[in-house]
Amino acid sequence: MGKAKHIFVTGGVVSGLGKGITAASLGRLLKARGLKVAAQKLDPYMNVDPGTMNPYQHGEVFVTDDGAETDLDLGHYERFIDENLNSYSNLTSGRVYFNVLTRERTGGYLGQTVQVIPHITDEIKRFIYTGAEGADVLITEIGGTVGDIEGQPFLEAIRQISLEIGKRNCLFIHLALIPYLKGSGEHKSKPAQHSVKELRAMGISPDIIVARSDERLNSEILAKLSLFCNVKPDCVIENITLNCLYEAPLMLNANGLDKMVCRELALETPEPDMDEWKAMTARIAARQDTVTVAMVGKYVRLHDAYLSVIEALGHAGFEFGANVEIVWIDSEQVTRRNVSSLLHSVHGILVPGGFGERGIEGMIIACQYARENRIPFLGLCLGMHIAVIEFARSVCGLENANSSEFDLNSEKVIALMEEQNGIVNKGGTMRLGAYPCKVEPGTMLAKAYKADVISERHRHRYEFNNSYKDKLCDAGLVLCGISPDGVLVEAVELEDHPFFVGVQFHPEFKSRPNKPHPLFLEFIRASQERNKPLIDRD
Repeated sequence: MGKAKHIFVTGGVVSGLGKGITAASLGRLLKARGLKVAAQKLDPYMNVDPGTMNPYQHGEVFVTDDGAETDLDLGHYERFIDENLNSYSNLTSGRVYFNVLTRERTGGYLGQTVQVIPHITDEIKRFIYTGAEGADVLITEIGGTVGDIEGQPFLEAIRQISLEIGKRNCLFIHLALIPYLKGSGEHKSKPAQHSVKELRAMGISPDIIVARSDERLNSEILAKLSLFCNVKPDCVIENITLNCLYEAPLMLNANGLDKMVCRELALETPEPDMDEWKAMTARIAARQDTVTVAMVGKYVRLHDAYLSVIEALGHAGFEFGANVEIVWIDSEQVTRRNVSSLLHSVHGILVPGGFGERGIEGMIIACQYARENRIPFLGLCLGMHIAVIEFARSVCGLENANSSEFDLNSEKVIALMEEQNGIVNKGGTMRLGAYPCKVEPGTMLAKAYKADVISERHRHRYEFNNSYKDKLCDAGLVLCGISPDGVLVEAVELEDHPFFVGVQFHPEFKSRPNKPHPLFLEFIRASQERNKPLIDRD
């Protein structure tokens, strides 16, 4: 079982309240108190992992160093806590049942009748205990809302854990909405009371209630929550909507969340050192400049599909005192006739990752516009493929250039990885996780990273086709990042351009608000330079 303290975060009334931000903020505060913090998310849906889920339904798939395809909340955990998570940081109901049934088929239960209790709950508990190894505190967020039928095994599992490890080693935090009724001009605590009642019916009594509201709550509401939910008065913590989510740790600290957690878990720690975080939020508040970046993608109707990219752009903007305003461009709507009207006023163009042929031609047109008009360009994963295809068509004269993902009868300058041939099962079978990359000296990539070898996270099936290497390089394409064995092209760029880089990996996953990713820093630096009047430019 290990010696870690366990904190479980549940949510009630409605979904989307910000359990992930609350859990991540608490993790930051506890780390600032000198504790080793781990985090994980338990999702009730039946998919084995989010890898095959529609971005419009699920949003971004976040990838860890060890190649786990996970919920986007793990991105918040990493950005706030600044700890790299792993495959024990995200678990779905689908994965639980898959593991249990696989074990049953191989005789792992010795002929027992397999049931939700104890077999499903034991699998959940095993995962939680393993995720806590090496940590002082494990924060586990339970996805969904209390009362959801699919979430019941998770709640039963954490109830059992609280019994097994004892009260002083386990803490339940419940996040509940406190709605405001304009008609009567008052906040209402009744929905939260019913949510806690539902939780207690499952055998779990919350130790701390985080009251989620858009505006400040009066003392009467807080006292009522304490009384009717059987929680100590100082363990009802207010959590109001903020202009900047990175202010959340400071707000929760001011309201006493981490102090109450340490008291209830008998954790003796110094006060949290949040000076660096305060300085960062001060820089965020002081931004005066504006940089406009066009995001030319295929999932732009749901911005969460590009959550880590959005955050990474913002982090770079913090460093340069700039608000990064994103112009969302649906690549399906981009044509040669309207590309100038869509993009002529932006300071940078970014083509993010994605799968499938829908909207590809619009991305290629946007990439060509960036190249020809010397607008800073950053291509991520699919964005690098787009840059290579556009260069092959427009500069090398390969009019039929494409990726084998989109056209098997084309000049396949992007092709399926050899080991991917014949794969039928799509989930979890891509090139996933962190891989090293050698950076070519004297390139834009080298200027950004200031390192000879880097490590970045991948999530893709298709690669640069080396059969076209000589032809493209002779025409001016620079292969600025290569795998250590010299086989795989990891990054390309153009000479004589303010900034034009395409990378096979996803650098956005490693950006932090207080440690912006170097590639995004250089992209925003170049975009900010374009925003200056010509007389002020170098």
